[in-house]
Amino acid sequence: MEDDLFADAARQLLQGECTPARVRAIEAGGSPRALWQSLEQAGFADALVPEHAGGAGLALSQLFDVWSLAGAHALPVPLGETMLARALLAGAGAERPPGAIALAQGLLQPDGSLHCAPVRLGAVADSVLVQHAQGWSLLPVAQAQSEPAAFCLDVNLRWSADQVCAAPAPDIALPGGLDLRTLQAGLVAAQLAGALMEVFQRTLQYANDRQQFGRPIGKFQAIQHQLAVMSEHVFAARMAARLGCAGQGIFPERLRVAVAKARCSQAALAVAEAAHAIHGAMGFTEEYDLQLLTRRLHAWRQTAGSESYWHGVAGAALVHGHAGSTLDLIRSTTDITTDITTDITTDITADITA
Repeated sequence: MEDDLFADAARQLLQGECTPARVRAIEAGGSPRALWQSLEQAGFADALVPEHAGGAGLALSQLFDVWSLAGAHALPVPLGETMLARALLAGAGAERPPGAIALAQGLLQPDGSLHCAPVRLGAVADSVLVQHAQGWSLLPVAQAQSEPAAFCLDVNLRWSADQVCAAPAPDIALPGGLDLRTLQAGLVAAQLAGALMEVFQRTLQYANDRQQFGRPIGKFQAIQHQLAVMSEHVFAARMAARLGCAGQGIFPERLRVAVAKARCSQAALAVAEAAHAIHGAMGFTEEYDLQLLTRRLHAWRQTAGSESYWHGVAGAALVHGHAGSTLDLIRSTTDITTDITTDITTDITADITA
């Protein structure tokens, strides 16, 4: 299948180009240009752009594995955001700028300036596609006033009124009920799923390798219990995240995204806590790779809304947007095609046997 080939290509590229050493270098202020050029030259940035516009014409469901791999490798550039931004711009017939594009929701101030806080991976993006009260703006990062955010690659950005007026304002139309936050939440859920699986696999390997009292710590019942709880969170989150990307085209179903992001954000806290408990003090050290992933679990949990926000969205759909029973809503939300069911089963089986 085409999406399998795409995922295989992404896996090979990320294994060679997105090493922990490179992630650390970019987090420390190094240039992401070489890594980005490798991704763009391979065609990933235009994967969602229609074929007639020069892209691959893939759907969200075909990119789940790519986004999951990006999460597993702690990819320090906004690849998924650029895919979505270029697809939205292509759909609006707008010019697509070169380089990496971040996504953000902005607040227009009384003086006409535009504030975005925070912009995920804004520190390593060339431009930002912003949705605000008056529509959309495509703004260069280099022109913005920048302030650090909680995560090292995120930034708070501000553009003046003159800069906003001079910027392109693409006429992007989203289907009813969707907004930029929903699109970004589906992406982040897929990346969370990949990072969660990688943290679990690293922790399982550590438990099998680490010796205490003459045997691996993974043989102790307390550690086995922690690993079992981790696995429940990881695989449930992965199924939910894949469901969030299910469907045709580039637009997800908002309720499915709500389920996906809520479940993945909920898992992020539990999995990060258990992983560090099993690793002990070593897991917190800067030199150990685990922290590259667990820091992202905490940061991505909040990105595009935490589990509390998306639980509210799901609750509102049940109370205000559905006339039938709760069970009927659950069935309609989780009703997926045979092909997607096969993908989920194959995906989980592969992860278990890996």
